[in-house]
Amino acid sequence: MRGDEQPLGVRGPGIPARVQILGLPVHDLTLPELVDRVRDWLRAEPDRLHQIVTLNPEMVMAARRLPEFRATIERADLVTADGVGIVLAARLLGRPLRGRVTGIDLVEALAAAGDPELAFFLLGAAPGVAERAARRLVARYPGCRVTGAWAGSPRPEESGEALARIAEARPAVLLVAYGAPAQELWIARHRRELERAGVVVAVGVGGAFDYLSGVVPRAPRPLRRLGLEWLYRLIRQPWRWRRQLALPQFAALVVREWVAERLGGRK
Repeated sequence: MRGDEQPLGVRGPGIPARVQILGLPVHDLTLPELVDRVRDWLRAEPDRLHQIVTLNPEMVMAARRLPEFRATIERADLVTADGVGIVLAARLLGRPLRGRVTGIDLVEALAAAGDPELAFFLLGAAPGVAERAARRLVARYPGCRVTGAWAGSPRPEESGEALARIAEARPAVLLVAYGAPAQELWIARHRRELERAGVVVAVGVGGAFDYLSGVVPRAPRPLRRLGLEWLYRLIRQPWRWRRQLALPQFAALVVREWVAERLGGRK
């Protein structure tokens, strides 16, 4: 445990509570609280990179197979509940969270803050998508600053170019849309270079640029409130069905843990 953390389930001044979901930490944070935390980091700890992971069930299952990915999640400064499955699992296990913080919601909230210190670099997605997303962000949120955007890729041979562009742009916030787990691992592997480039906050945002750019429409708000955004995405992008196979596996493991805890409590 790092010095700035408290044990699971404990709240303290400025320290969010954490719960465990299948052995991985999830912080109990609302979106406004997370935005405030990011702005605090920019002012109080500008020389250190802070990694945020937005966790969903697919990532939990991937972390069970990939030790490096699991270690990256465990070392992250903050882990939010992105997928509705994480929220439901926490509730079933008696560790309820106050809500979800998705990658796209976080990006939009930070952009809407209008803080001049929140300069962004958008890295990833298909060619041209990051640039289009950047233009739409600036147009939609007056005061939002984007200092660079580039597609790039997580391949090692392209990391030098990406890092050079980031160093030239000097963003405070780096948004990486390589998809999990590649985006989280890329941030963790290049922590020192990113710190030297002035990056204070780095977060993997998955397909957020596709939505922000308008390339892919986001689910209607009523469906998002019901936690059915995944179903809307599956209908519009049926090729995602293979990725959705992780969901029943995740659910089965959560139920097994719930049963084990109930039986253990009766002894």
